[in-house]
Amino acid sequence: MKKAFILLILCLVACTVQQDNPTSNPATDLPPPALATDSPASAESTTIEYLMAWEKNDFNSMYELLLPESKNTISQEDFVNTYQNVNSIGVFTNTVAKHISTQQNNLDAKSYVDLTLYSSLVGNIHREITLPLKFKNRVWGIEWNKGLILPELINDNNLYMDYIIPSRANIYDRNGLAFAAHTDAVSLGVIPGEINPEQEEQLLQDLSPLLGRHPESLKSLYASSKPEWYVPLGETSSNEIKTIYDKLTSYSGLIMKPYQTRYYVGGKLGAPHAVGYTALIPEEQSEIYKSMGYRGDEFVGVQGLEAWGETYLSGKRGGALHVASPEGKWVTTLAESKSLPAQAIYTTLDRRFQKEVQTALQDLVGAAVVLNMNTGEVLAMASSPSFDPNLFDPANYNIMQLEETIMNPYTPLINRVTQGQYAPGSTFKVVTMASALESNLFNAEQIYYCGHTWTGLGTAYTKYDWTYDKGFAPSGNLTLIGGLRRSCNPWFYQIGISLHNWADYFLPDMSRKFGLGSPTGIIGLQQSINEEVGGIIPNVDWAKETNTLWTPANTVHMAIGQGDIQVTPLQMAQLYAAIGNGGTIYRPQLIQSISAPDEKPSFEFKAEAVSQLPVSSNNLNAVRQGLWEVVNDPSGTANYRFRQLDIPIYGKTGTAEDLPRNPHAWFAGFTNAQRPNTPDFAAVIVLENKGEGSEWAAPIFRRLVEVYFLDEIDTLYPWEVEIGLTATPSPTPIPEPKLHIVQSGESLGSLSGFYKVPLADIMLANNLNNPNLLSPGQELVIPLGGIENLTPTPTHTPLLEISSTPQP
Repeated sequence: MKKAFILLILCLVACTVQQDNPTSNPATDLPPPALATDSPASAESTTIEYLMAWEKNDFNSMYELLLPESKNTISQEDFVNTYQNVNSIGVFTNTVAKHISTQQNNLDAKSYVDLTLYSSLVGNIHREITLPLKFKNRVWGIEWNKGLILPELINDNNLYMDYIIPSRANIYDRNGLAFAAHTDAVSLGVIPGEINPEQEEQLLQDLSPLLGRHPESLKSLYASSKPEWYVPLGETSSNEIKTIYDKLTSYSGLIMKPYQTRYYVGGKLGAPHAVGYTALIPEEQSEIYKSMGYRGDEFVGVQGLEAWGETYLSGKRGGALHVASPEGKWVTTLAESKSLPAQAIYTTLDRRFQKEVQTALQDLVGAAVVLNMNTGEVLAMASSPSFDPNLFDPANYNIMQLEETIMNPYTPLINRVTQGQYAPGSTFKVVTMASALESNLFNAEQIYYCGHTWTGLGTAYTKYDWTYDKGFAPSGNLTLIGGLRRSCNPWFYQIGISLHNWADYFLPDMSRKFGLGSPTGIIGLQQSINEEVGGIIPNVDWAKETNTLWTPANTVHMAIGQGDIQVTPLQMAQLYAAIGNGGTIYRPQLIQSISAPDEKPSFEFKAEAVSQLPVSSNNLNAVRQGLWEVVNDPSGTANYRFRQLDIPIYGKTGTAEDLPRNPHAWFAGFTNAQRPNTPDFAAVIVLENKGEGSEWAAPIFRRLVEVYFLDEIDTLYPWEVEIGLTATPSPTPIPEPKLHIVQSGESLGSLSGFYKVPLADIMLANNLNNPNLLSPGQELVIPLGGIENLTPTPTHTPLLEISSTPQP
């Protein structure tokens, strides 16, 4: 024990002595530290990161991987622009850069890359490139030069593309007559104060056939203009004007400006909504078109067939991708591709008939569409107001009218045939009648008393027949066929409530099976840009989506084509064509064929049956009988419009309420002439806010029948003093007032801006003293046509009184 204690003391003393010795340095006895002087294992990871960024067009990330010395030679902005310009010039839409291998020698490395640049214009360019890398500041970096994009771009060489652009192909009618073609044209206009009064009548007579307007109608265009104003009248092709050109040059006050253009024959009276128009590529779409091989300064299709058929009409572009020295000298050609000729589109339209249909609408706001009843071919498609597609060429001296066209409150660029959505009024009763018969709740010979009123929803919501407002006697006892003939609202109200109580889904489902509620899928217009809309068929699901109660009132109103139902004229034409041909719903088509010169067509028309009407042959015959009696029975609602016309016609009038404005006027029908070389047609006419269908739309249907089958106009419109001339040339229509329901968060200021109506006018129209006192649900009349054209403020209508006195 004593020895152990002594040993412990000795150890402590020894330790103390060692710590106090300043010369002692135990660290010198340790091994030296290892220094990191070797390069990283591989430069491969930097290469792969660079190539992945290239494939993603992430040029900023690529720049970050360059050596500092390389960054000193080019800024990040210039680096990014260089790659973007190469892609743009070469029309490179995709890059694939595969790492093959990397050779590393201490602080230097080389990575070998398999590069393919995919060009949508000249094909693919394949190269093997070598990326030099250096290790500096503890990281690998790319030693960059322009040759790392393509070897041929070394020494600051550049790319340039020679484009080979085929001439745009023409658009023709079914008989080979041009609707759109490149040619010499002449814009026409007048300076009223310079017109010689002694020559004016003859001048207008000479211009009338060129421009397709009555002389008095032409005169009305400048009647209210100042003497020194230039007033555009229209355009004509050099071929159309050549026989009379010298004579026209002798007229004072007439201004003629020649130019080269893609000329649209007939202008407003051609087929602008079906054929469409071309315009310069919009700046916001420039990169998209360039990626497809366009140079960027071309005219492209914007609407109608011009847009739908862009790939056919423009052909396949070719090109040659060259390399030039910094001085602009040719160095080499990297790739070439041949162009392919454009393909002309032959439409199903008949140019002569199309002009007559467009002319038949005059200056009325509305639409007309004519289908081959047995194939779905569109024979004519007219929307009014029309527009002149020639105005979209900046070379046209009359381009000043383009702004007026675009700003027109009646939206002439809208194709009302496929984009106009309206309540169909009594033209829908064919669907209601077919549904009633198919339900087996009714039969064609069943009798119902058609009085002035109907109280099936309760006396608080009494509904009236059109005969009540007209002061006519009630129609009395009618079969269901007679109910269609007389367009008896109480008959169809009763069907509506009966169907709803039996199965509230039945009438909406039948409507969809008749082709309503979704686009027809017309071939020749683009669904992707809403050139055709589907309308609305209200049902239980729709009611949930719109937070609306689904009650018998909905079906009652729908039964007479009122309420929330919305259809397009094309849908109704397709529907009536199916009734006329025995029950087949054909897809409407605008294309007869597509072909390049001296080549087989790449597309040829084939009738496409979409479905069959969900109606038995007996029930369909009953509906057809009702339509026959509408036109041919003395008590039919349209009989007085079709007397002494030797063409069998089936049809239905319609007057669809559009409160607080006047109703829309409808006529839908089909012919049954059965002539070998003149196929029967189905046609629909709708005129916005004109009144009764029998008074306005039916006369236009008759005119279409006359020009189509008889090749002449035999009957004046009730409002014409001679063909093409109304009693007073129609001025620009005055917008009708609109009833607006105030929503939460809206103010008079916001409504004034939205409708472009002065705030003071809205206050005057509604007798408002304080512009800040608005409440959700409040009804306001918006005086779109100005205070001076405002009719008395409409009275409030109960919810169930959506359609109190619809007309036939």
